[in-house]
Amino acid sequence: MHNDDAQIGRILTRREVLALFGGSSVALLAACAPGALASPSPTATAQQTSAAATTAAAASAAATTLPSCIVRPALTEGPYFVDEKLDRSDIRSDPATGVVRPGAILNLSFLVSRISGSACTALSGAIVDVWHCDALGVYSDVGSASGQKFLRGFQSTDASGSAKFMTIYPGWYQGRAVHIHFKIRPTSSSEFTSQLFFDDTVSTQVFAQAPYSQKGTQGMTRNTSDGIFQQSAGKLSLNVTKSGDVYSATFDIGLAS
Repeated sequence: MHNDDAQIGRILTRREVLALFGGSSVALLAACAPGALASPSPTATAQQTSAAATTAAAASAAATTLPSCIVRPALTEGPYFVDEKLDRSDIRSDPATGVVRPGAILNLSFLVSRISGSACTALSGAIVDVWHCDALGVYSDVGSASGQKFLRGFQSTDASGSAKFMTIYPGWYQGRAVHIHFKIRPTSSSEFTSQLFFDDTVSTQVFAQAPYSQKGTQGMTRNTSDGIFQQSAGKLSLNVTKSGDVYSATFDIGLAS
């Protein structure tokens, strides 16, 4: 079993996100806090009702001004990041031999933004690294696959903050739910590392196909049994679609300045 480390970072609450964006949710909540226990006068009651309505409207307005990009929780790097310096969008093959790792094709896109105040700005020039195990749960460049570099690579985000990869749907190994590791390395701030997860139902359907069916799903860890998935609070799950035999997913992420 591969040994993933403890979580780094934590999930931001909505209140913290609002505070990050310069919102006034904390002040608004304080304004709505209960006052003295004595019964208010009719005039005071009317004033409080009016103030509460105004506060609620302000809170709603603050919520609607949140950026469309989303802060995501950082998670452990886990196994096995190696900076192979492989600038490529199709990461399926081993560059030394050209042999493509078999599996269902997965087109994975990242849309990376920088959060600034109450706005999202496309983050260009950031390096997005992706690595994951093959259909049978094997990582390259470790153990029996040492020296190989399949299912690893990076792309730099373009002017729209986009980075695209062609890979395969990852398999599973004991103790972990199905996942993909990624790292974002902006040019002007510290790197961000986390993991992407898949719906168990989709994974089960994929794993009925070759070559995944060689291993089957006996003993496969589901999301609900994966402690690292639980730390993600569902905020790192991919919405996977299928067209023919090809799977696709796009992941939006906003990085705090």
